[in-house]
This record gives sequence, structure tokens and C-alpha cells, in this order.
Amino acid sequence: MTTLLAAALPAAPALADVKAGVDAWQRGDYKKALAEWRGPAAAGDPDAQFNMGQAYKLGRGVPVDLAMAEEWYRKAALQGHPQAEESYGLTLFENNKRAQAAEWLNKAAGRGEQRAQYVLGTMYFNGDGVERDWIRGYALTVRAAAQGMRQASTAQAQMDRHIPLADRQKALELARQYERDAGRPQVAAVVQSPASTPASRVETPAPRPSQTAQTRPAPPIVKPAPRQSAPAAQPPKPAPVRDGGWKLQLGAFGDPGNARRLGAQMGGRFPGRQVSYVKAGKLTRVLVGPFASSGEASGACRGVSPCVPVRN
Repeated sequence: MTTLLAAALPAAPALADVKAGVDAWQRGDYKKALAEWRGPAAAGDPDAQFNMGQAYKLGRGVPVDLAMAEEWYRKAALQGHPQAEESYGLTLFENNKRAQAAEWLNKAAGRGEQRAQYVLGTMYFNGDGVERDWIRGYALTVRAAAQGMRQASTAQAQMDRHIPLADRQKALELARQYERDAGRPQVAAVVQSPASTPASRVETPAPRPSQTAQTRPAPPIVKPAPRQSAPAAQPPKPAPVRDGGWKLQLGAFGDPGNARRLGAQMGGRFPGRQVSYVKAGKLTRVLVGPFASSGEASGACRGVSPCVPVRN
């Protein structure tokens, strides 16, 4: 589950080393970035702590070490760092600490983070570290799929084969309630009609939390896949993209290979958009677009850092 580096640039001059580390990271000088962050991270700066977690998670400047990544994410998450909360929950999940992961994934899912929604949704659907709740699991998965996450769309299609229509409708209403609570646009999801669902599935009573494990129908095997994995089925076609002259800059690197690696990691996060690489002196800029307006581009940056809307 690869995520991107935070580029929160603190205003306080005393924390200038954090910004210097971000600049070094964007140039591909990971060891320099780590040298700049270690002091502020040890002193309690949450941005530096999160960035240290990213370095250990991705193996940039240091060997991959999920235990160290987990510890740095934990320090930043306990200080309320939003990206650290999500990354801490995801790393706990990867480290098979599922019950602990649920608390932090809930926080991130409540803010609308699609990866947290997807992973938490499969946890509830499978009863993996939490009490099984098909309706809640489906609602969370629908929220992630509605944001264009292909893995969530695939998982939703698997769940459709097991959840009766009436319970899917309840789950959709729950998903809409989640979105209202978060002040986000409403979920626009399609529920299969009874005619398109196998009769044996529709006739199966929906499982309830109070039922024992012996009375439940066997759930499908729906597990979060690595972010790079291709979906098992084709996702719905994205809405038409309008070119208003706006793109997002996700980073600038002295090493073109690092730019292309970032582009490959981020390609699936913006359905219908193209990743491009533009030379700017000695740097290679990573751009994704197009977007219709400054507002649309700014909205697409939500939860992605570094990310800057730019005009073509």
C-alpha cells in the first residue's frame, strides 16, 4: 500500500529543516532528506515524524522496515496528523494488527480517504479484526468505489453476489449518511435489480450481527490487494474529462527515473487523467490532468501531498 510523501511546509522558521528535507526528497536525495528530518522528528514535529514513516515504508534512503514505519506513523498520528492517522492504520493492517488498525482507519474513512474506506469495508465484510457487519462493510466500499477506486469497484462487485438487494439498499443509505455527516457530495451508486442477482442469493436472509457464525452464509473472499495490483474486473467508465487548462504537479525530481516511479504509483488515483513528465531545467516535473477548473483541480488534490494545481 504505497502512499505519497507529505509536503506540509511548516510556517515556523524553527522547523525549516522539515521543508529542506521535503526539497531534498523531491530531488531524489533521500539520505539528505532523512538527515534533515531526524532532528525535528526526534523533537516531536509531526510532519517530520510522518515523513520518516514514509521513508521506512517505501525504502527510500533506508531499507524497508514496516516496524519502524509503524512507530513513526504512530508518533505523528497521536498528535492528530491526518495523513499519519491513515498511514498508521494501513500499516497496522499490513502488520496483522487488525483490531488496532480499525480505530485509525475509522478516523481516516470518516474524512473520506478512499483507501481507508476500502480496507475498513473489507474488514467489516469479512469479520477481519472486527465484528462482521455486511451492511457497514458494503457502505464503506461503495464510498471508495464512488471516488473512482478500481479495487473498491471490484470488491463491490464481489459483494453484490452475496448481499440481498434490500440490504444493499440499506447500505447505500448508510453510505449517503456518512457522506452527509462528512459534508461531502452524495454517493451515486447503482444497485443491481432483483432480476440481475441470482435467485438463490436474493432469497438468502441477510446476516445480522446477532446471528452466530454457524447460521451465516459463507462470505466471499474479499481481501485488500496491494495498491499496484490490477483489478480482476473492468471498473465503470469514468465521467467525461473536460480540459480547462489545469493540471496537478505531484513533484519535481532531478532523477527522471524517480519522476516516472511516482507517476506509475499515482496513475490510478486520477481516473480518466493522464500522467505527463515535463523537463524544467535539471528537474523533471510530474503532472497529471487535465482538469476543468482551478476548483476541480484543488478538489482532486485533497488527501494527496505534495500536490499543487498549475495552469498549462
